[in-house]
Amino acid sequence: MELIPNLPDDVARECLLRASYKQFPIIASVCKGWNREVSLPEFFHQRKASRHSQELLILSQARVDPDKDSGSGKSFTTPEYRVVVLESGSGLWTELPPIPGQSNGLPLFCRLVSVGSDLIVLGGLDPVTWQASDSVFVFSFFTSKWRVGATMPGVRRSFFGCASDSDRTVLVAGGHDEEKCALTSAIVYDVAEDKWTFLPDMARERDECKAIFHAGSFHVIGGYATEEQGHFSKTAESFYASTWQWGPLTEDFLDDTGDTVSPPICAAGENGDLYACWRGDVMVLLNDTWQKVGQIPADVYNVAYVAVRPGKLIVIGTGKALTGYGEATVGYICDLSSSRWVKLETHVGHVQAGCFLEV
Repeated sequence: MELIPNLPDDVARECLLRASYKQFPIIASVCKGWNREVSLPEFFHQRKASRHSQELLILSQARVDPDKDSGSGKSFTTPEYRVVVLESGSGLWTELPPIPGQSNGLPLFCRLVSVGSDLIVLGGLDPVTWQASDSVFVFSFFTSKWRVGATMPGVRRSFFGCASDSDRTVLVAGGHDEEKCALTSAIVYDVAEDKWTFLPDMARERDECKAIFHAGSFHVIGGYATEEQGHFSKTAESFYASTWQWGPLTEDFLDDTGDTVSPPICAAGENGDLYACWRGDVMVLLNDTWQKVGQIPADVYNVAYVAVRPGKLIVIGTGKALTGYGEATVGYICDLSSSRWVKLETHVGHVQAGCFLEV
């Protein structure tokens, strides 16, 4: 059966490749042939190869009611966080539907990662009780629906490092348990299998660590031990799936990027480059040495999220606080070839986490 009557299938396939990701649920419901076509992994690979894929910046951002009086500042109401999406091509911001059963918004300090055409929301703190959550929620940009994933095994942890290989695997490492004890444990989540697996322990405790996927391996950076309480380590550890073990501890991984109080935020590019943002500077790791290559625009007071895309660096942070409106969100894209910064149109509201997804 032809995908589109009276058209060759290769022409019809080209039409489907050019559709917006927002149309996927409709396309899949038209007929079995279209559903099968857009469900194939090869379909998304071909979209990317033919440059018809769409890049989405996804953030966990506080919802701000501009009509609500902030009062004297003596009382505090926990903000409600939601998932917002920026389409990099059109500059259009949209909001994803809320997670079913989560009437108070996203868990506080949850982590966001992307795997294929899925967004994964992991852990965090219950917005009402502030208890650590082991929840996993998956949003499919193919069906435009949420599903519940297998809960994180082991102790309930928070403030852990989290990264994905963008293909099918998510790493969760470190953080602290409900007794505020820093953890050495790590686990990986196979999104396709909806299955968690324990990894060997890391060499040291790492509370509030960062994790990235770089050069084919997962890397866990910084963090601090229970007795150190905020005294961040400059070390890093790398997990190699081929041997199923952690490599040697890298003692001075962050030696050139900052102090032990305010560690940098790192991000890896597809070409192997590793960038870090710290105290207003943009740095890149060259020949095992961090070198300054630029400055973050001055109106970005605190960097919340950094992403590296081909030829550009995206920085999202907080600007000057606006009374009654929460924190101003500031975003920029830097052309790495010219070091020219272009400001993004953003919305008011504190940003806790982010990820990039190409669909």
